[in-house]
Amino acid sequence: MGRVGRHVLRSGICLGAAACLGFAATAASAESLPEALVKAYQTNPQLNAERARQRATDENVPQALAGYRPQIVASLSSGLQAVRNLLPDNTVQSATLKPWVIGVTVTQTLFNGFKTASSVRVAELQVQSGREALRNVGQGVLLDAVTAYTNVLANQSLVEAQRTNVSFLQETLGITQRRLKAGDVTPTDTSQAEARLSRGQSDLNAAEVNFAVSQATYTQVIGNPPGPLRAAEPVDRLLPRNRDDATTLAFKENPAVLAAGFDVDVASTTIRVAESSLMPTVTLQGSASHGADNDPTLSVFRADQASVIGQVTAPIYDGGTAASQTRQAKELTAQSRLVLDQVRSQARTAALGAWVANEGAKIAVTASESEVRAATVALAGVQKEAQGGQRTTVDVLNSEADLIAAKARLIGAQRDRVIASYTLLSAVGRLDVKTLALNTPDYLPETHYHQVRDAWEGLRTRTPSGQ
Repeated sequence: MGRVGRHVLRSGICLGAAACLGFAATAASAESLPEALVKAYQTNPQLNAERARQRATDENVPQALAGYRPQIVASLSSGLQAVRNLLPDNTVQSATLKPWVIGVTVTQTLFNGFKTASSVRVAELQVQSGREALRNVGQGVLLDAVTAYTNVLANQSLVEAQRTNVSFLQETLGITQRRLKAGDVTPTDTSQAEARLSRGQSDLNAAEVNFAVSQATYTQVIGNPPGPLRAAEPVDRLLPRNRDDATTLAFKENPAVLAAGFDVDVASTTIRVAESSLMPTVTLQGSASHGADNDPTLSVFRADQASVIGQVTAPIYDGGTAASQTRQAKELTAQSRLVLDQVRSQARTAALGAWVANEGAKIAVTASESEVRAATVALAGVQKEAQGGQRTTVDVLNSEADLIAAKARLIGAQRDRVIASYTLLSAVGRLDVKTLALNTPDYLPETHYHQVRDAWEGLRTRTPSGQ
């Protein structure tokens, strides 16, 4: 068993590298977590779809502003008209006419119960709410990228640990079989070693399956299959100092809370839009037309007309539609306020949970490291005792099982440590390109907003850089 003992001691000495999340590769060419986050930020389809949705939301503002602008309509009518007239002297007069009229009408709304102003305000608030929703999706995508990245590292480390375990069990089985031939152990010892080897091979297969799944998830989130990856580090320097700071930041900067606040403003402003239907409307309309008619019975063959008409309309009764819409808007406003309270409570709970989980992850890593060191020493001691006949083969196998379980817990704790720190950063609303100082242009939704806000015409869409 001395050869196995030396093998385990070497395994224990190298554990720091084997169990760490950067076990795969740390060469200069390996991809780092910030680099993977940049790829996800630029190419993730979920995030780019949300950006397109926000650009569509921006268009609500110029649509609302159109209420301030004149509406111009041009018209042209032309055709054939057959005429058959019976004259007083009983003669019949027939003709085929080709009348045509061309005209233009300009309509300008002067007053509509402040409906246009309220609609513009609603559209602008929807844009602000949409930006926070976009920021929330961006945080989610970055957190998914962190999770996918660390899962690949952790599962690869688990595969390597299980392979080491299988090698140990194979060597143990070989030694046990030789000792059986020499009469030092019983067939039971050999069977126990064979059973543990089979279990180890099964655990290795499960680890390889999980590794393959994590690689597929990485490809989906990041946009390309994982190559060599560097060790991932937590972002403690960017986190709030204590629990109270975490909840305060969550109330102030969490995008879900801010979006819900804007939704309350949208709902309350929609009440004024509904109430505008109960107020009078003043419009001014100008028109001009030119027409021709070759009817021989008429004394006029061409006509030019122009007019300017002012119109005031006031609703008397519309069947209760406007009143119902106003009541509906008030109820939706009350609902949005309750939703805001709920979102604030959820943000507080998420921030507290993330803070506790992050602190717990630190303790878990320290405890797991101590466990691995103790399990390594224990295995070496059991092996020495087995050499002297004080321990059985099953004692050695149990000790090795304890060590591999400790390694797995350490790998999981280190993965959870990284994810917990990024989760806390997301809970307080700061998981973004600027805070992480990622090497990529920040997508600025206001760029597209200013491009289209005052556009009077144009069909071409505009996609700002940064995706």
